[in-house]
Amino acid sequence: MKNRDDKKKDYEELRKALEKANNVFVNGFEKLTVDQDYNLRKTIRGAGGSYKVVKNNLAEIASEGTPSESVLKGLKGMTSLAFTDDPVGLAKVLTAYAKTNPTFTFKAGLVEGRAIDISAINDLANMPSKEAIFSKLLFLINAPAQRLVTAMNAVGRNLAVVVDQGVKENKFQG
Repeated sequence: MKNRDDKKKDYEELRKALEKANNVFVNGFEKLTVDQDYNLRKTIRGAGGSYKVVKNNLAEIASEGTPSESVLKGLKGMTSLAFTDDPVGLAKVLTAYAKTNPTFTFKAGLVEGRAIDISAINDLANMPSKEAIFSKLLFLINAPAQRLVTAMNAVGRNLAVVVDQGVKENKFQG
């Protein structure tokens, strides 16, 4: 059993994490085996996130006055929190994990400081990754410049073809 100082330390750690977290997924994990829990933690770390099992009343008290207050009220059952800077990446790995481990569930989420529901988490998981969005954006930015260069090269190439054809047909004799 934890003494008062340990409980206070747990509260302060959770409070600090919740104050600086803009993206939090609230999860249920009934009946996960030790191996499944290890794989879950490894998966979350691989996506750049962190994971913490919390007591419901401690989470509710620690979240007071933070953006995550609304999603941590009235929790029931076993609860864990996954924190991240990349909500799309974490939503993808957690959704994939939940498909293979049905005892892992979503309760709620907080993305960019706004509360979201379970369907929004699934929508996030279906979004393209940050790298894919950047590559599409760069393609769109680069495409007009590429067309301009191609058109400019075409003028010179066409001129060279006309001059070459004129030379072959002896059109430039004076």
